[in-house]
Amino acid sequence: MLKKFLPNEHVKSIFEIHPSALKEKGIKGIITDLDNTLVAWDVKDATSEVIQWFQLMKEYDIKVTIISNNNSERVRVFSEPLDTPFVFSARKPLTKAFKTTAKKMGLKKEEIVVIGDQILTDIFGGNIAGFYTILVVPIIQTDGRLTRINRKIERRILAYMRKKGKISWEE
Repeated sequence: MLKKFLPNEHVKSIFEIHPSALKEKGIKGIITDLDNTLVAWDVKDATSEVIQWFQLMKEYDIKVTIISNNNSERVRVFSEPLDTPFVFSARKPLTKAFKTTAKKMGLKKEEIVVIGDQILTDIFGGNIAGFYTILVVPIIQTDGRLTRINRKIERRILAYMRKKGKISWEE
């Protein structure tokens, strides 16, 4: 059961995720979290680097959808200028939003990667839904109230996994 909390990959940021490498793995779509994955949770708009990353994915014909547990206003204000589909109030780690998004993308599970900064929502949800998962380091070390609780649980899971030799990266 604990292995469902382990990502397939771990990177420092989305900018280490290159479309050519995704294409080599047969990936045609990305389901990504928003807060602390693409931008800090308290940043409203995409940075120029994030805009360029989305453009690069588009150039390689990789579909991107943002799914977030945040509210409609937050996710819409971020996603619409990028002309990117989005799902708000996704209720991650429940799998419905992941599976519905894959269906709307017209892709198979094995053609999609889930990217996020939280083990308990993004990675666990992506794994139990059957997707390839990539964990990114949170952009900033501050979080909203509920996420702070999740981070404490995540630290315990990661410490246990590290002790058992299941992971080698440092936070």
